[in-house]
Amino acid sequence: MAMPYSQARRFGRLAVPVLTASALALALAACGGGSQQPAATGGGDEKVTLSVALFGDFGFKPLYAEFKKTHPNVEIVERVTQFNDHHNNLVKRLATNAGAADVEAVEVGYISSFTSQPDKFHDLKQYGLDKRQGDYLDWKWQQGLSKDGTKLLGLGTDVGGLAMCYRKDLFEKAGLPTDREKVAELWPTWEQYIETGKKFAESVKDAKFVDSPGEIFRAIVNQAPVGLYDAQDQIVVASNPEVKKAWDLSNQITQNDLSAKLAAFSPPWNTGFAKGSFATIICPAWMTGYIQEQAKDATGKWDIAKVPGGSGNSGGSHLLLPKQGKHPKEAAELIDFLTSKDNQARVFKEEGTFPSIPALYDDPSIQSFTKPFFGDAPIGKIYSDAARNLKPQHLGPKEGDVRVAIGDGLGRVEQGKQTPDEAWAQVVADVQKIK
Repeated sequence: MAMPYSQARRFGRLAVPVLTASALALALAACGGGSQQPAATGGGDEKVTLSVALFGDFGFKPLYAEFKKTHPNVEIVERVTQFNDHHNNLVKRLATNAGAADVEAVEVGYISSFTSQPDKFHDLKQYGLDKRQGDYLDWKWQQGLSKDGTKLLGLGTDVGGLAMCYRKDLFEKAGLPTDREKVAELWPTWEQYIETGKKFAESVKDAKFVDSPGEIFRAIVNQAPVGLYDAQDQIVVASNPEVKKAWDLSNQITQNDLSAKLAAFSPPWNTGFAKGSFATIICPAWMTGYIQEQAKDATGKWDIAKVPGGSGNSGGSHLLLPKQGKHPKEAAELIDFLTSKDNQARVFKEEGTFPSIPALYDDPSIQSFTKPFFGDAPIGKIYSDAARNLKPQHLGPKEGDVRVAIGDGLGRVEQGKQTPDEAWAQVVADVQKIK
């Protein structure tokens, strides 16, 4: 939880070979019914080791200890790799039929790539997990089904409802409002967001308005009815005016010198949080935990407002059960437990990843949840409202690869290697080669 996209607090999840490409690839980004305590297996004394492959910190470690209370014979080993490596490794391990974990996390930007291979994964219906359908947002449930809709291949962890995090101290320095409601009124549209950035730049010279344009691109595209693919799984980058609009607006950020040119999850990006190098950042729920970790001395300086356009999504994952595993029954029970209603709520409060179970959005403990770091912003209410307003978008089988090509193009513009028109022509040519 962009280039390939991701979720925050999942440290080290992605390589950053290209500036904006890694920021865009990042977003390509972390628990349903049942109580906090898992159901007992009723099994015997056989020692079972389950491997769980993740692309960063999902906040699961405390949950493993809870699971073991009713599964004392189960040991859980977590394998964490960078975002790109994780998904690329899974592709290779499925192809060679060796090396996959018992439980594999897949980010939403890649989910279609794996649900199109139902023969490689167990149907979770075989383990009774179709009982969970009523827990989920309908579109989140659908993302975990095989392409023909007959098999349940993954249960959702989180969604990445969007907001905009901003530095109140830098806004005050620029003579801009700092109250979150007033800030939201500055940018009902992306065009007005950029105009606000220009005003910011007139007064503040030691910080930029935004970290990088890659996540801006993704946010704009994700608000459109149709994104990079149409419903027939055809890439429509060249023909969809919403994609070109997002491209043009994102490049306006670069052309107006509003970007700090910091690749997401790179060491300079982390340092940028600590130093206050940028004033705004696209902020799915999982990003709040990352900001708090990287800007430890900035308590009360950050706040959260509505994103231009009102809502959107960035990130979210599913847990899948490869057929290579030796203990699918126990692994399915673990997936059920990790994605339970209570545990999704717990992980949100501790890590920031927002639940994909809509019953939680009206839960008083979620609605009233705040974080002192963000000036006691009503985080639970902000992201509940964003999640309720999400409009699902069809994701194609090579969504991640298409986003990488676009991210590379944005990076070439940001690095001064191509004009926006030159980079766009290359992007169109590059995505035409993706099959």
